[in-house]
Amino acid sequence: MRKPASKGKETLRGVVLQAHTDMVPQKNSDIDFNFETDSIQPYIDGEWVKAKGTTLGSDDGMGVATMLAILADKSLEHPSLECLFTITEETGMVGANGLGSHMLKNKILINLDSEEEGEIYVGCAGGSNNNISMELKEENIPAGYSAFNIELKGLKGGHSGIQIILGRANANKVATRFLREQSCENGIRLVSFTGGNMRNSIPREAALTIIVPNSNRNSFLEATEEYERTINFENSSQEEGITFMAKETAIPSKVISMEDQNKIVAGLTAMPNGVFRMSDNMPGLVETSTNLSIVDIRNGKLDIKCMTRCLVNYGRKEVNSMIRAAWALTGAKVYEDGEYDGWAPNMQSPLLSTMKETYKQLFNVEPNVTAIHAGLEAGIIGAKFEGMDMISVGPTLQYPHSPDERVNIKSVDKFYKFIVYTLKSIQ
Repeated sequence: MRKPASKGKETLRGVVLQAHTDMVPQKNSDIDFNFETDSIQPYIDGEWVKAKGTTLGSDDGMGVATMLAILADKSLEHPSLECLFTITEETGMVGANGLGSHMLKNKILINLDSEEEGEIYVGCAGGSNNNISMELKEENIPAGYSAFNIELKGLKGGHSGIQIILGRANANKVATRFLREQSCENGIRLVSFTGGNMRNSIPREAALTIIVPNSNRNSFLEATEEYERTINFENSSQEEGITFMAKETAIPSKVISMEDQNKIVAGLTAMPNGVFRMSDNMPGLVETSTNLSIVDIRNGKLDIKCMTRCLVNYGRKEVNSMIRAAWALTGAKVYEDGEYDGWAPNMQSPLLSTMKETYKQLFNVEPNVTAIHAGLEAGIIGAKFEGMDMISVGPTLQYPHSPDERVNIKSVDKFYKFIVYTLKSIQ
């Protein structure tokens, strides 16, 4: 959508404002909610806006709302504007990747998808997905076994780039550890394993269906209760109220062969997960990480997805090679897709200079200039349009990609003023 320059600004360099229109659909398991048909239920909690039991959509609804407000306000002073609304950012940045080279005319880009007011982002991580698949052998259930459904709930999860540094527990890794230990101690056999549902979210829940020899039934149940206490103690600095419960169920028709179960346990155990390396150039910023996002093992098939992020391409390739090597030993198929490059900082950017000065004039404080360990569409757009001068900013959002997502009300006011005055100040 294009808006002509206001009077007196016609000869200035034009600006692209950009945000994505999709959100991550996450909800608490006790909430009856259909993201395709039901409306988000926002509410005010002190200084924050939240949603009832679901993600809020402030990522990137705040950027979209900002552009719509600027397009509608005829009183603003600004150069010519192009407002770029992209789709499916959360599932592969399809919209940004699909841009034709003729679609944008202006050479200044302000991405409205960052999540900390007072920070100006000048770079971001690149990323890629690893997909692991394998056909599994299944067997008839032997006599003398009981079946249980095991549910892991109550983890915080969050954005697999921004929150990865916090060390929050990954539900798939937590469930794998129990499966490994109890395979040895009580002879449990795996029927199915599901955990996580979005490639860019730290998984909050996982579910196992297992069978256990009747002779080990009591010790298995005791081990389940003990494991719940253990994981709550080990993760007490980041998590609270984790539940890990086993409930008896009907005996299923098939169980995964012991040979393939051992491969699954080995592969999931060997999978790297979490922060891999911190940046040498920007203290406190993650350089490389990977997230074991989705596990879906059932009906004779294994399907696993993980996402690796890195500020530099060689770091991402190193972690991906570790993932491929781990699963190559099991005979599983591994392929990589969704690759996108990072955005290298340009500290001599004229736009950066303008925005730093504007922020200081407005709020009498220097903004923090940094990069983000998450994928921003600016990286893709910058690669498509050579010479684009780019910055990313946004209001304060917390816990995106989880039902705890919230946006700070006061920060929205400051953020909008900052954008409006930036457009007025660009020469």
